[in-house]
Amino acid sequence: MKRYFDVLQLLWGAAIAAELEYRVNFVLATLTSLGNLAGSLFSLFLFYRTGYTFQGWTWDEALIVLAIFTMLQGFSSTFLAPNLNSIVKHVQQGTLDFILLKPISSQFWLSSHTLSPWGLPDIIFGGILIGYAGGRLGLALQDYLLSAIPLLFGLASLYSLWFMLGATSIWFVKIYNVTEVLRGLLEAGRFPIVAYPVAYRFFFTFVVPVTFLTTVPAEAMLGRVELGWVIGAGVLALALLYIARIFWNFALRFYTSASS
Repeated sequence: MKRYFDVLQLLWGAAIAAELEYRVNFVLATLTSLGNLAGSLFSLFLFYRTGYTFQGWTWDEALIVLAIFTMLQGFSSTFLAPNLNSIVKHVQQGTLDFILLKPISSQFWLSSHTLSPWGLPDIIFGGILIGYAGGRLGLALQDYLLSAIPLLFGLASLYSLWFMLGATSIWFVKIYNVTEVLRGLLEAGRFPIVAYPVAYRFFFTFVVPVTFLTTVPAEAMLGRVELGWVIGAGVLALALLYIARIFWNFALRFYTSASS
């Protein structure tokens, strides 16, 4: 385990040093994040401006969901996108051969070999929005801590889905359009799940588990989540992590190296 932490320290240190050569990008990323957040707030405001509320969700409670969604966007941009999108490049260029030869888990290396600090503004703005809405709702420290458990489960599920999608590049090579479809589906997480018709709720719970990414952590923070949903989020996360590992090993059976 220590070896893996040492490798992460070296890889991330090099990645941050390389990215900071273009510091103007951080300013642009911050402005982009502000624009996206403003657009999301405006979309939510359109629902609530006439006194309408999502069933069981006040304006401030809906802001919690939006804030968690914004933080997940930042997590994806910082850790998932720069790593897992590169799987396609390695397959196309044949450089996956060198990764498979490294004395370390190929899944671990592909999932964590770099990061992009340009997703940090989303994480920061999401945290600020949670603090603002939580302050208006009178949430205590333990409320925030309780939501950390289902939130971690949601992050694990999101990673697993993204990694399995990246692994399909071994067969299809170019999957950029598919990743955009996944991004589009995950956009549903910016609103509480009750905002959608029953058929969509079923889809976003049991097919694409958007419910477990934002709504369940938000309800945990608000102190009204049922224990079964938290357990379900944990089971789903562990199952997806296991399936992702099995799927990667299965996909590698069909990988043809650049030298063969």
